[in-house]
Amino acid sequence: MERRVAERLCGALGPLGLEAHAFKVGWYNAVLQPAFHLPYPDDTLAFVVLSTPSMFDKALKPFVNKERQKIIRDPVDQCISHHLSRVKEKFPDQRVDVMFDYEMLPSRKPRFLAQTAAHVAGAAYYYQRKDVKLDPWGKKKIFGVCIHPKYGGWFAIRGLLLFPDIQVPFLEQLSPVDCVSTEEKRIELLEQFNFHWQDGRYRDIIEVKERYSEEQKAYFATPPAERLRLLGLSQ
Repeated sequence: MERRVAERLCGALGPLGLEAHAFKVGWYNAVLQPAFHLPYPDDTLAFVVLSTPSMFDKALKPFVNKERQKIIRDPVDQCISHHLSRVKEKFPDQRVDVMFDYEMLPSRKPRFLAQTAAHVAGAAYYYQRKDVKLDPWGKKKIFGVCIHPKYGGWFAIRGLLLFPDIQVPFLEQLSPVDCVSTEEKRIELLEQFNFHWQDGRYRDIIEVKERYSEEQKAYFATPPAERLRLLGLSQ
């Protein structure tokens, strides 16, 4: 069952520059405090959805051109919401719950922890402070970051698709590719991400197969309030 769902998702999302990676809710809940647990049985089938560098040209720009009169907030969020809602229509006999990376609970906690989901699904390795043996940061707060084996840091985690009626007790967990495997590189990655994230060097910590175009870099480097203008939209 999981394979059929995955194939249907790949067919729907792949042409848009999106990836879907399967996991069981129990894998996610097992590594988090109860406050962050997803409220589903452990064997529930879920997918984490990533956007790759090609999403900008394959999904965002066509969406903006077609829906320009309806865009009132963040074009990327609206684009992803539109396409994941369309995906639900491909499963008319199944309940499909969607969570987006930008959604918050009333407690102001995120609805899900995106990087943890990507890691347990085997989509991207979530490098954290605990992955460095000789910690050089003392009392500084150090945030972790996911690295994709193909795109490095040139990708984003956009949402979850959950199938509450599909239980997959025998789904095998795939470990994410540990592509930043040396202590020195991990320190460099976390240093760049935490203290120099704006220059984007952390994204190229490994040799990547594809990165954002110059147009896409300019878009994401622009303050959100001014991005509509770059896409030819009024404020």
